Amino acid sequence: MAKKLPEINSSSTADIAFLLLSFFLMTSNMEQNSGLQRRLPPMPDENQEVQNQKINRRNILVVKVNSADRLMAGNEPIDVSLLKYKVKEYLVNANNDPKLPEKEMKNIEGFGEYEVSKGVISLQNDRGTSYQMYIAVQNEIVKAIDELRDDFSRAHYGKPYLSLDEDKQKIVREAIPQNISEAEPKDVSKN
Repeated sequence: MAKKLPEINSSSTADIAFLLLSFFLMTSNMEQNSGLQRRLPPMPDENQEVQNQKINRRNILVVKVNSADRLMAGNEPIDVSLLKYKVKEYLVNANNDPKLPEKEMKNIEGFGEYEVSKGVISLQNDRGTSYQMYIAVQNEIVKAIDELRDDFSRAHYGKPYLSLDEDKQKIVREAIPQNISEAEPKDVSKN
């Protein structure tokens, strides 16, 4: 005659597993992905009339990426590794070249008068542009602006931009604005 083994009561195991899962979900941090930092224009007032604003073409650097991941900055093909230098040259306009963006004197609170570039980087992607190329182009544009901010910060405050307090960082952001306009993806190769 075979001896019957006693069974373990497992009816509450599911309840315990649920409580443990709930505990870990409430006490742990989920890693958050950070997106691309962009400053959007403010929402227009409903009563505001639409004005036809003319923008000087020299103030816009058009950066296009086609479906074959080929990059154009202005009217010339360029390698993505050189885009940062092109953007920096464009925004600085050291010799006041009439083909590069205008500058305007701006009174920056806490700093004073400073000549600020009116340059805007207009990014246009093809629907077939690879995600890797899209991110690489975004990174190079932002890298150029970050380096310009760092140069300004070192020249006027003697330390890198990220080492400044929030008030001084705000001054640097006003002196070196990040004006990036991104159009809805389209078939760039037909332009």
